Amino acid sequence: MLNVSIVLFHPMWEQNVLPLVKELQRARCVRKIALIDNSEQSSQLLFDKQIFQDSSEVSYLFTGTNLGYGRAHNISLRESIQDEVEYHLVLNDDILLLAEDLDRIHAFMELHPDVGCLMPRVFSPDGEEQYLAKLLPAPLDLFGRRFLPAGLMRRRNARFELRNLDHNLPIDAPYLSGCFMFLRTRAAEEAGLFDERYFLYPEDIDLTRTIHRHYRTLYWPTVTIVHDHRRASYHSWRMTWVHIRNLCRYFGKWGWLFDRERRLYNHQTIRQVQGIDKQ
Repeated sequence: MLNVSIVLFHPMWEQNVLPLVKELQRARCVRKIALIDNSEQSSQLLFDKQIFQDSSEVSYLFTGTNLGYGRAHNISLRESIQDEVEYHLVLNDDILLLAEDLDRIHAFMELHPDVGCLMPRVFSPDGEEQYLAKLLPAPLDLFGRRFLPAGLMRRRNARFELRNLDHNLPIDAPYLSGCFMFLRTRAAEEAGLFDERYFLYPEDIDLTRTIHRHYRTLYWPTVTIVHDHRRASYHSWRMTWVHIRNLCRYFGKWGWLFDRERRLYNHQTIRQVQGIDKQ
């Protein structure tokens, strides 16, 4: 069975949250849906009134403060560990998906115990592909794409985002986006869950690469979802500073210039891509 956690911050209930939860409730594999609200004001009354008061499978937790993305998800992940729920889905509230596709992923994970984390193919609402299965980043990959002209970073971005890969085929990538992480709960527990020192942004890189040590972290294009990505740090200097500060924490932990694991995993991934292309 599957538990789902969705971290909210000033959510658009009618537009995003309610349709998403109703679709999740249709999935046969879903056991429980946890809404964890990091907003300044509680939406408990709205939650009770709208749809969920008769649903034992949906819970709402108002944290009273902005705990950060990973720390909030960890609340629900620890419940999945305690209740021995085999799978846990970390999900953004700006995702559109089909219940049937979630059941397909669950069935796939049941047949592939070597997969610790799975992410489907992701598109924007306008149909543009989002390249969210990536290599592990060096500092230039993240700081350069944010602050350098796009033309200077085009080739490097293409390599980092594996854009030359045939995205109709699966690939074991060391960095999967946190917008949709279908986790084998045991793999997440062995990895130590999300590192709560990150308030926002690189926690998905950190968790994926740690799971990747012992499991496959798989981009699986058989299923597609839609992600209405907001890219808050591109529209707010405050969020840009949050982004920079947490990236510094990430590279301080794993290495700025020298990161043997990054070099190894990226080399393995590129060889895998090249091998697929030659088939």
